[in-house]
Amino acid sequence: MEFDIQTFSLGKSFGEIVAVHDLNLAVERGTIFGLVGPDGAGKTTTMRMLCSLISPDRGKGSIRNLDIVKDSEEIKKYIGYMPQKFSLYGDLTVMENLVFYAEIYEVPRKVMKEKIDYLLVFSNLKEHTKKLADQLSGGMKQKLALSCNLIHTPEYLFLDEPTIGVDPVARRELWKILFDLRAQGVTIFVSTPYMDEAERCDVIGLMNQGKIINQNPPANMINGFQKTILSVFADDPHQGKAFAPTLPYVEDAYLMGEEIHVVLEDDRNDQNKIFDDFVKQGIKVKEIKKIKPALEDIFVNLVRHEQENQDQK
Repeated sequence: MEFDIQTFSLGKSFGEIVAVHDLNLAVERGTIFGLVGPDGAGKTTTMRMLCSLISPDRGKGSIRNLDIVKDSEEIKKYIGYMPQKFSLYGDLTVMENLVFYAEIYEVPRKVMKEKIDYLLVFSNLKEHTKKLADQLSGGMKQKLALSCNLIHTPEYLFLDEPTIGVDPVARRELWKILFDLRAQGVTIFVSTPYMDEAERCDVIGLMNQGKIINQNPPANMINGFQKTILSVFADDPHQGKAFAPTLPYVEDAYLMGEEIHVVLEDDRNDQNKIFDDFVKQGIKVKEIKKIKPALEDIFVNLVRHEQENQDQK
């Protein structure tokens, strides 16, 4: 197994705030790695360190066996980086932005036209070349930004929450492009707060408060979760969510939309017992069923245990 992106106890602080704490990552070549977590988890800081845009305070990192500090200028030749904020020129057309970035990356003139034509087809922007970037929809802007970062054929692509503010159709289109890039051998490092997107990655790192709390393929995380989760539909989900943790056999309870997800300590307590205890409390239950855990359930559970461990110290 060949790891092309690695970190060893990587850390970064801003004053007294520890943004990234002892980060250890290993990303295999030609895969999609997802850094998953809520706002403020440290995802953007991690990505900016890996792209040699900011220097770590401690630890080490490498891409393609190049040190992210010592070889920062060399690394930039092999990567494409797409930040959260749309960073192209709104007063230039789609075509003008592509030409501009081709010139920045010193793409030879003899291959520039061919490369741009390919990217326009690849990103479904061929019919929009004369539009100003500011006139594009959110999804089109993201695809243009992605195309500009692909103009120099990078080996590694870093995307910081690329689908924030993008409609569901555009999200699917963007992920199709990422799958196509992976098939071409590009290593993709993407951050996202969306658990459904995390499931599309080959490996994910669940990140919270600057730490990776689990790093595995999504299927391994789901299949390795040993606890029972019940989905409860109650007339008053907020009352049910508050009551469930008071039961001695319930480890945790939280809302997922209109459902209460109840985590049991073991398999011995079935739906009937939960139902009876809710009814005794005066909470009407419409439906209760055992469900397969989703990544969001696993993340909530891991964060809860992480917090309990911190409180015990």
